[in-house]
Amino acid sequence: MEKEKDKKGEFKGERHWYAIHTYSGYEDAVARYLKQRVESLDMQDKIFSIIVPKEKKIKIKNGKRRETEEKIYPGYVLVDMVMSEDSWYVVRNTPRVTGFVGADSTKPIPLSKSEVDFLLERMRGEEKKKFKIEYQMGELVRIVDGPFKDYEGKISSIDEEQGKLKVMVPIFGRETAVELDSLQVQKI
Repeated sequence: MEKEKDKKGEFKGERHWYAIHTYSGYEDAVARYLKQRVESLDMQDKIFSIIVPKEKKIKIKNGKRRETEEKIYPGYVLVDMVMSEDSWYVVRNTPRVTGFVGADSTKPIPLSKSEVDFLLERMRGEEKKKFKIEYQMGELVRIVDGPFKDYEGKISSIDEEQGKLKVMVPIFGRETAVELDSLQVQKI
């Protein structure tokens, strides 16, 4: 079945997800502004959903775990919409929006279904929370808990999925790898 095209050769009347570029740090504000504009300009039949892609991570800092939300793509907001001149104008002229993602900001390219599905799944991923570890490879740390308490060593690997570190500790004059929870060490 042929899709109906407008004069410029673009598909019209189809609902797609588009990425819009914003000033960095203003993603939530842009989403709020855009939702207000959609409501006040009565565009609910063309602009359906506006999201800032975020995922939950467990951050470990100063020996304490806390859950945070981090933007997956800083500087971008996703919009589920039917592209038309009106809807393009509403989104493009929202404060702090710099343009649509595409070859140039005047010709938006919709995201593929697989890209959107991947992002939405990543945002839902409650069971796969990632740890944000404030350590780097090769950094010297002191072990503050467990059988190797008060030993010092160098980080040889970091497992952000599990929140674990491998630390090379000198035992009997030899470097030995010890796997520790990231809460068991602190920076020297």
